[in-house]
Amino acid sequence: MEFRSLKKQYAANKEQIDAAIARVINDANFISGSQVKELEEKLADYVGVKHCITCANGTDALSLALMTWEIGEGDAVFVPDFTFFSSGEVVSFAGATPIFVDVEYDTCNIDPDKLEIAIKSVLEDGTLKPKVIVAVDLFGQPADYPRIREVADKYNLLILEDGAQGFGGAIGEKKACSFGDISTTSFFPMKPLGCYGDGGAVFTDNDEWADLIRSYCVHGKGTMKYDNVRIGMNSRLDTMQAAILLAKFDVFINAEINEVNAIVDLYTELLSKKQDYRIKLPFIRKGFTSSWAQYTIKLSGKKERDDLQKQLKLNDVPSFVYYPKAMHEQQAFKYLNGKNRIFDCSVTNELCNEVLSLPLSPYMEQGEVARVVELILGFWV
Repeated sequence: MEFRSLKKQYAANKEQIDAAIARVINDANFISGSQVKELEEKLADYVGVKHCITCANGTDALSLALMTWEIGEGDAVFVPDFTFFSSGEVVSFAGATPIFVDVEYDTCNIDPDKLEIAIKSVLEDGTLKPKVIVAVDLFGQPADYPRIREVADKYNLLILEDGAQGFGGAIGEKKACSFGDISTTSFFPMKPLGCYGDGGAVFTDNDEWADLIRSYCVHGKGTMKYDNVRIGMNSRLDTMQAAILLAKFDVFINAEINEVNAIVDLYTELLSKKQDYRIKLPFIRKGFTSSWAQYTIKLSGKKERDDLQKQLKLNDVPSFVYYPKAMHEQQAFKYLNGKNRIFDCSVTNELCNEVLSLPLSPYMEQGEVARVVELILGFWV
């Protein structure tokens, strides 16, 4: 059993993917081919923003946003304590200070109330200047952007949406990757829309920012790549990955999102039949749509979670812990000497001991879901 069923996805879409790859090879236009621009236009139209600029990976996408806003030393950037390392790494890489904020227990996304407490604490301390809120669409569900926007506007902060796991999600009719002043996503193979290597994208409605991001992606280019007007980076999505994403895109929006939600519904239906078991199922806010990067359950504690994971592994069922360590506990952030944790992050600590992500993909079979659920419910027998 695969965790994300990438082999099954390829088998189901082999003809169009192979044709897209063959075209790139035959044209020998491996960098900045026409497929890159075509993909950017499709992605921008789907998300509902003016500009999409593709880049080498999701981490670069976040860095490009911070570069565009000139975030650096003396600036405070508020980041969920429960997320992948890159969400905070890019802040330190820019020379700014990440302030880790606790998350909501049910959604695992940044807690807007605790976010405001953190902002007030930084303002009262006066050492750093609050600049940006990084909101992560964890496991596929958008963060609570209506509330986050209220907080951001109140304190005149920018919102950077980290939609690496959220592409395809929505709040009402508004799509993920449109909620930030700048939004980003990742096309890492395991993501909801993934390529066959690394890839990322940046989204914005701001014309000036979009021009800057395009320049930063190609060594700070001006009118051409040999006219360098600023210090940038080398971060381009290659033509091969763009072609693969184009081949997968229509299937993703027209079929895979609905199909993965059907698998989720089956998981939830089968697991809900045993309410006496100590399993907390994923929670989706009313009016929110998840693209389901992960189906993550919660157990009663670390020992129970780890023992269940071992039991699944013994039966050849893959599972992963996203994430076993809070951001504020990462060794890489120890240089901050406590500035990164200015208040309680107890929910994050709890989640790190409880979460377990189960196999999930649009190509998962009902019998596979039933087998996973049988193993989980049989764990306590």
